[in-house]
Amino acid sequence: MKRKLTAAIGIAGMMASIAACGGSDDSGSSKQDPKDRKGELTVWLMVDAQSSWPELVKQANDEFNKKYPGVKVNVQYQQWADKTKKLDAALSGDSFPDVVELGNTETMTYILNGALGEIDAKKYDNSDTWIEGLKDTCSYEGKLYCVPYYAGARVAIYNKDMFKAGTGSDRLPTTEADLLEALDKVQDKYKKDNAFSALYLPGRYWYAAMSYVAAYGGEIATYDEGSKEWKAALSTPEAQKGIQHFVDLVKKYNNGDQTKDEQDHANVMANEKAALLYGNGWEAGSVVDSETNGNPELEGKIGVAGMPGPEGRTLPSFIGGSDLATVSKSDQQDMAQDWISMFTNEKSQAALAEKDILPNNTEQLEPLKAKPETAPIANAVPDAWFTPIAPGWAAIEKKETLETMLLDILKGKSVAEATEAADAEINSLINETS
Repeated sequence: MKRKLTAAIGIAGMMASIAACGGSDDSGSSKQDPKDRKGELTVWLMVDAQSSWPELVKQANDEFNKKYPGVKVNVQYQQWADKTKKLDAALSGDSFPDVVELGNTETMTYILNGALGEIDAKKYDNSDTWIEGLKDTCSYEGKLYCVPYYAGARVAIYNKDMFKAGTGSDRLPTTEADLLEALDKVQDKYKKDNAFSALYLPGRYWYAAMSYVAAYGGEIATYDEGSKEWKAALSTPEAQKGIQHFVDLVKKYNNGDQTKDEQDHANVMANEKAALLYGNGWEAGSVVDSETNGNPELEGKIGVAGMPGPEGRTLPSFIGGSDLATVSKSDQQDMAQDWISMFTNEKSQAALAEKDILPNNTEQLEPLKAKPETAPIANAVPDAWFTPIAPGWAAIEKKETLETMLLDILKGKSVAEATEAADAEINSLINETS
């Protein structure tokens, strides 16, 4: 994926902003013996680390404290819903983290605003084999401003018992035509439950909708080399065909609240109100995990497979994941980089892989392609799609342009009319730097 933002913003102005915001290495402190350093290193991690791999956090903190025994690591866990709002407020004041976790669609905004410190890739394990889709979200004009943490891909998550009851087989069909036939049978089997959905596909689930757009060769936006600007593309025939396909599936199979997003769909399956979801691979564990409101009685009954899509292919997945960055205003750049290095080293990535979380590099990803539990997710990475790496993309997400478009269609607006309106709003935001 090529970085194509040069003309969308003023390079000189952007780089001046980064220089003005800091990026200080605190050279006086960095020359001290690590054992003589004092103080506190504040790390913002998302709550996923607290609930799913707390031992990795402890491992990194213990390793860090062996090198910096006089420095306390203060890990503060954040929620996805309000993290960016809190981070923006912190960055505008005097109390901010030294290290912050960012979703990979969020990084470009903070890179362009000069909020992130520059990273030296040589300090990190397997940096030469980082997954390209993650590395791209950290890169700008040949420089690196964050470190890939882990990758994510979406797959089919299904209740094997329900499919067997409806079709006679507990295996998910491999083609979409066969899948739709199977869903019809499963829906009929459980028709007495009005709240049951053979396929629970929420109407505001734009990641899924855009996967169908990608399946037909469409894109959210394209970069015009002539004008040096991004241009919305949801009104193209390919994109409209994908959106219509998604909406048709929602209307036919989702008997729940079609106006919701995907945030609680694992709980819907845990409550045995859905036979099939399209979700992140790790959400299969959430379905059965009592600590995440899952249903332990479904242990061994939940399967994972590639999601059959149109055009005879597996449905292309969004390449999700998180990155870790230092905050440029921090005067502890060296220690912040050290902590990130320890938290993302080969040992830590191996521990994530053991939990069926995709590591940040292709070397450690490769074995997961042959492991039954992770093969569907790992094999989804090479053909995955990503959101436009454009300066105004975060503003588009914040305004919920895609969610609004999908809801408008579900409420009766034509795909043509809704995509035209969405394209107009995207074009007004996508090339803006702030």
